[in-house]
Amino acid sequence: MSNIAGRVREVFRGDQRVDADALIARLDAVRRFLTAVDGLLPDADLVPAHTVVERAGTRLELSRDHTVVALAGATGSGKSSLFNALAQLELSPVGVRRPTTGVTHACVWGPLEGANHLLDWIGVLPRHRFVRESALDADDETALHGLILLDLPDFDSVQRSHRLEVDRLLGLVDQVVWVVDPQKYADRVIHDSYLREFHRHRDVTVVVLNQADRLPPAEVPRVLDDLRRLLDTDGLTGVPLLATTAIDPAGMVGLRDALERTVAERQAALRRLAGDVDTVVAGLDELVGSARPAGGPDDAAVAGLNRALANAAGVPAVSEAVERAYRHRAGASTGWPVVRGWRRLRPDPLRRLHLPGPAGADADPSESLVAATSVPDATVAQRSALGLAIRAVADRAANGLPAAWPTAVTSAARSRLDDMPDALDRAIACTDLGLSRQPVWWRVVGGVQWLVTLAAVVGLGWLVLGYALRALGLPALDNPMVGQVPMPTLLLLGGLLAGLLVAALTRPVVRWAARRARARARQRLTVRVAEVGEEYVLTPVRVVLGSYAQARDALRDAGRH
Repeated sequence: MSNIAGRVREVFRGDQRVDADALIARLDAVRRFLTAVDGLLPDADLVPAHTVVERAGTRLELSRDHTVVALAGATGSGKSSLFNALAQLELSPVGVRRPTTGVTHACVWGPLEGANHLLDWIGVLPRHRFVRESALDADDETALHGLILLDLPDFDSVQRSHRLEVDRLLGLVDQVVWVVDPQKYADRVIHDSYLREFHRHRDVTVVVLNQADRLPPAEVPRVLDDLRRLLDTDGLTGVPLLATTAIDPAGMVGLRDALERTVAERQAALRRLAGDVDTVVAGLDELVGSARPAGGPDDAAVAGLNRALANAAGVPAVSEAVERAYRHRAGASTGWPVVRGWRRLRPDPLRRLHLPGPAGADADPSESLVAATSVPDATVAQRSALGLAIRAVADRAANGLPAAWPTAVTSAARSRLDDMPDALDRAIACTDLGLSRQPVWWRVVGGVQWLVTLAAVVGLGWLVLGYALRALGLPALDNPMVGQVPMPTLLLLGGLLAGLLVAALTRPVVRWAARRARARARQRLTVRVAEVGEEYVLTPVRVVLGSYAQARDALRDAGRH
């Protein structure tokens, strides 16, 4: 049992007062717990907590001036006789036919009007409600004003509906008086199914050994001692244990005095609800424990998730396409103008993936953001690796949590798995791959290439014109000499050679720059893909861990008295 459970006091509170405000604060803490774990823990484990919150809220809203006490017992224990003896009226039928009590009867000391709403909530039919108010009593019954005494059906009745009714009412009443008789006081049913379950409600529990007149006077103490031993074994140490007999008014004095004290204190309802909260907190403690989870999964698990996401999103293929696109575009901008047209006929690697197209004046701005890319879908192996990475994140994050929570953490980590492919595709499509603008050196090299190409064209044209003039017998052009080489020839050959030389010198620079572009693009893509992992996997996991922390703190507050 954790520290939270240890804070739930399992002591007899019969001589202690329960502060109503403190009880309401504990109930609010249980509500906070239920809010924190809503949708995360199995609903079946939370039913008792929901029931206590609902019942407690309703009971506190109803009359606090009334105390509901139930007489509960087995067939033949004499409950109805005690009920009639306390009321001093024949209200509940008594007989030899079993079960005798089939419906719940209620006797109200004081005006019935103030108790009707409470009896409506408990479920006692109006025709089974009686008022113990008579002018002949004078002040004899004043000490019990505010008492609502119930005679419950027999819990061991052969009719299952009777037992179900008893179980329902035992969850609503403020105090229970368990009535046993000398023949069946040690019956396993009452001890295993009822008394033992009331060990956290011992401050609102009274046990009476009824029909004590059937025992020889010397045997009564021995039977009471044996019954006390059984009650101690049931966890009901300290509960009042009385011997009663309905046929002798003197045999009712102890029980009546106990009821008068209960009515005078006006604490039974609060003590009962406090015991209900204790029971709920002890049950919920197994779901929460005292672990302090980390803020999320460790770095190794997150790194593994990011790698798996990058592979599933096609980051390697896209970054490789960036390198090839860089070389393709650089060649189209810095290559020999004569062959640039041929290069443009070759598809751009990023265009083929429906990613941002070539930079420059001819780029289509609408291609910078696309609805979907043509990046290859993740393979089966990549999807499996992603699933394992998500599972590793959940396992690391849930490490040390109670058994009910790892499933919630795993479900949260996988909650948006179906949406992840589209999110990854959008992340790839919206990432700036670094090719949106042409580098300045591309323009410089391209200008040089155009200049040397123009020189070659001028030289070629000069030579062609000279040959044409000679063929027509016209005066030849004056061809200045540069050394021993005619100017047209120098322009043609120099332009061609210079273009090839610039291309040769540029090629390794392009390869080096393309590799850098690939590395930068991979880094940017990895960051964007990691953002998807943060939103779709890590954030839901952290939300669950935050809910666990809130639930743990709320349960700690609910366990405080």
